[in-house]
Amino acid sequence: CRSPTMDFSFSFMQGIMGNTIHPLPLPLPSQHHLSQTPHIMTHTLPPPPPLHLPSSSPPPSLVDSTPSSQPSHALSNTPGGVLKKTSSPEIKLKIIKTYQNGKELFESALCGDLLQELQVMHAFIQETGFCKEFVIGDLVWSKVGTYPWWPCMVSSDPQMKVHTRINTRGKRNLEYHVQFFGSVAERAWIHEKRIVMYQGKQQFDELQCETLRKATNPVEKHKLLKPIPQRERSQWEVGVGHAEDAFVMTKQERIDNYTFIYVDPDPNEATASKKLSVRAEKRNRRSSGSIGKKEDGGVKSPDREHEISDACKPLKKRSRASTDVEMASSQYRDTSDSDSRGLNDPQVRLENTQGLVVCEGDCSRQFHSECLGLTSLPEGRFTCLECRNGNHPCFSCKTVGQEGQEVTRCSVLGCGCYYHEDCVRKLPGTTSSPDGGFCCPQHSCSTCCLERDLQRATKGRLMRCIRCPLAYHTGDSCVAAGSVILTHHIMICSSHGSAKRNGLLTSPINVGWCFLCARGGKLLCCDSCPASFHPECLEIEMPEGAWSCSDCRAGKKPHYKQIVWVKLGNYRWWPAEICNPRLVPSNIQSLRHDVGDFPVFFFGSHDYYWINQGRVFPYVENDKNFVTGQININKTFKKALEEAARRFQELKAQRESREALEQERNSRKPPPYKLIKSNKPVGKVQVHVADLSEIPRCNCRPADEHPCSLDSQCLNRMLQYECHPQVCPAGDSCENQCFSKRLYAETEVMKTDGRGWGLTTNQALRKGDFVTEYVGEVIDSEECQQRIKRAHENHVTNFYMLTLTKDRVIDAGPKGNSARFMNHSCSPNCETQKWTVNGDVRIGLFTLYDIEAGTELTFNYNLHCVGNRRTSCHCGSDNCSGFLGVQPTSAVVMEKEEKARNAKLKPKKRKLRPEGKHTHEYFCFCCGEGGELVMCDRKDCPKAYHLLCLNLTKPPYGRWECPWHDCSVCGAAASSLCDFCPRSFCQDHEAGALTASSLEGRPCCSSHNPLSPLDADSSSTQLRHSALSTVGIKEEPETGQQAAE
Repeated sequence: CRSPTMDFSFSFMQGIMGNTIHPLPLPLPSQHHLSQTPHIMTHTLPPPPPLHLPSSSPPPSLVDSTPSSQPSHALSNTPGGVLKKTSSPEIKLKIIKTYQNGKELFESALCGDLLQELQVMHAFIQETGFCKEFVIGDLVWSKVGTYPWWPCMVSSDPQMKVHTRINTRGKRNLEYHVQFFGSVAERAWIHEKRIVMYQGKQQFDELQCETLRKATNPVEKHKLLKPIPQRERSQWEVGVGHAEDAFVMTKQERIDNYTFIYVDPDPNEATASKKLSVRAEKRNRRSSGSIGKKEDGGVKSPDREHEISDACKPLKKRSRASTDVEMASSQYRDTSDSDSRGLNDPQVRLENTQGLVVCEGDCSRQFHSECLGLTSLPEGRFTCLECRNGNHPCFSCKTVGQEGQEVTRCSVLGCGCYYHEDCVRKLPGTTSSPDGGFCCPQHSCSTCCLERDLQRATKGRLMRCIRCPLAYHTGDSCVAAGSVILTHHIMICSSHGSAKRNGLLTSPINVGWCFLCARGGKLLCCDSCPASFHPECLEIEMPEGAWSCSDCRAGKKPHYKQIVWVKLGNYRWWPAEICNPRLVPSNIQSLRHDVGDFPVFFFGSHDYYWINQGRVFPYVENDKNFVTGQININKTFKKALEEAARRFQELKAQRESREALEQERNSRKPPPYKLIKSNKPVGKVQVHVADLSEIPRCNCRPADEHPCSLDSQCLNRMLQYECHPQVCPAGDSCENQCFSKRLYAETEVMKTDGRGWGLTTNQALRKGDFVTEYVGEVIDSEECQQRIKRAHENHVTNFYMLTLTKDRVIDAGPKGNSARFMNHSCSPNCETQKWTVNGDVRIGLFTLYDIEAGTELTFNYNLHCVGNRRTSCHCGSDNCSGFLGVQPTSAVVMEKEEKARNAKLKPKKRKLRPEGKHTHEYFCFCCGEGGELVMCDRKDCPKAYHLLCLNLTKPPYGRWECPWHDCSVCGAAASSLCDFCPRSFCQDHEAGALTASSLEGRPCCSSHNPLSPLDADSSSTQLRHSALSTVGIKEEPETGQQAAE
């Protein structure tokens, strides 16, 4: 049986509310970082508020009413007691219950095992001669578990009336009864080896270092090196403050001012507390240390009591989320204006994220009951005011939907965000849902969306900002530097930093050179980052008012473990690395900083500082060579450049290794889809079922060797009709029922080289054999256009659509079978055939010739391109057309091309063109030189080009129009053309793009000098080639293929 004296050994843990205090970690574990001594505690934190205001007279005590025959510290027979102090600062303690093995322990001061243990203890002291080193009233440091050394005072146990005891479990060691200084009154029995005489606050660092030195267990060392939560650090500061005040007092003064006194609690209060729910009790215990309601003159009532539990219950592991919230709320100063319903709303108050009331309406928000003005938790269904009125504000612009501007809820289940339709469509990361709604950006990682990694953007755990529609993946690779992590899924992003410092608006420190040409001059500066540009380099006019660069408009942010250039004070731009605040020394963590600030590690000097986005810009690989050409470079800066270049290569290698590993992991299996065995109609589409009298009957007989087979003369097979088992004369022997019986060939999905996933056959196939049916969702033309539109909005480039009939399409993208993996080829070994099965049209894949086992199965997509952009083909066939949807070169055409190549060796007499016939220029419009040219087939277009200038290896097949007629920006039909190069612009991009030249006012683009547009230079030639860059052969994605007839 456990000794009852153990019931108070860890009561101090309960006062800290389950949170653990740890020392801060060492500096960044980078190879280029110098090791520094960890700073356990700093003096930069603001002093904590006093625990209680001093009172002119001692507070009333229930002890005064007890008979004089009883000791002044005696405990009543009630299960609990209230703890008070005789003078200020006032500390009150309520002993709720004491337990042993799950049962209430004490009924009187000295009874049962307590009296027995007291007698054993006195006998042991007399036998062994133990010396009591500390007496009542001594100030000491005590160590409990992994908590830091805490200031205490030796006091008398309220039950046994002694301050020392012998631990009768195992080795008989001496223990002292101490009471802890701090904002919460706690006491415990501490082993004599874990107590040191208090000699001042400066002794703390020595004790912590000595504890870390003596630790032999790696797990224990790791716990000691963890950072101290800010809230517990504040409690420690309060305790040390009381200890410093008691240190200058005499021993008797300390006993009179700081000894706890136990009194009986109010019976009415004990009865009322039993009626509270478990949730309400937790909320009361959490809020017990908070500031109470103010009374006359703001002085707190001396009768206010703080409830704590002095029960010896098993210490539960603290919640990491709760510690993060407390640390964030104390460490960060949130002085920004409320740019959302955020800070003014009770559901986003950062001090306490527990004991919340959840709205059961559409918004699903959480509220503090006290913030709603409720004295108790609401009973039954709770709905907030916005849900009751049906008037929700837009989560993006924060304005309430008015007439003509209704707000719409995100279609994701459980998401309570409302948006204006115009607002949400402008946000990056917004995707369309199948039901016609939208999925807001809080369900996709903003960083992954910017990197076009759309498959990864919506996967994994996300942290969502509580003030704006922004989300990141958990971890340092995606989260924007400067974001405040509240819990494992809630944060405040770096965009909500302080807008003012010292009452003045802040602005970024912009560089003095153009980011594109690296020259100075008249620059256009970004209002969010140090970027600067020449307006002519951006091909825009100088805008009026605020302006942000393209990266800032897209939402690009700095990230942890990123090498950047930093501008600090009068120093030059210096290379540094952005660090996670958890991994920097404690004195750096405690420096004053705002939301949006992040620590940086300066190379060369190995210093740290808090900085924001307005003073950093990314470091690129060639920056070292650019700076080393300057003259005045000191040794420290030269060392910084070398360390930055070396660290940049390390991070680059780590990133490439991580990407390669992730790509290899993703390539292990094909993209997910739902496997179905038959076509599924969607929406208004219906599957046709014919009557038995309408199904044609063949002439095959059951006595035939292979009735209705490929080698037979079955009439239905010739007409691509599948025989019905109830109509066909052959009955069960019929071999023309491959669709109904799903007699597919044995195939396997395999990874191909350069063509994504493909389908291979595991058996030999004859010419005309049925391979498989193309199965998917059957949709109509309207639904097909909507799906294509949503795919373009979500940047999806892989399509699996085949035209079934005039107004029906099979889409095997979300649902289908293995036929969706068959790749395109200009020389395919399979083809698609439309068969009529039981009155409905279905698509099957049949072989064109004999195929050996292990061969990849392909068919010609006959792709119909929507728009002017074409998809390149990577089939590798000899007659490959280069693009999907372009007719491959036939054998006759290939023979003509061979004759044409041979005819080039012979001199050919030039024929004179008759006047009036359409003629072309004799020089390339791109480079201006002659030679073998490809001429544009558009009417009245005289332009001609070299194949090399068009990035083509062979002349295009069929009718071809030159890129001069397509917009150089978006590829749409051009309306304004430059007369001196192939650049052209559509109506959306022609504003300010062309100017009149000195040659008869002919239009010219910005790559030419209007005074002498015919003067050729390297820049104009380069721009001519850039205008044709869109004609280059594109690389096909690895996953999936586009298909439509």
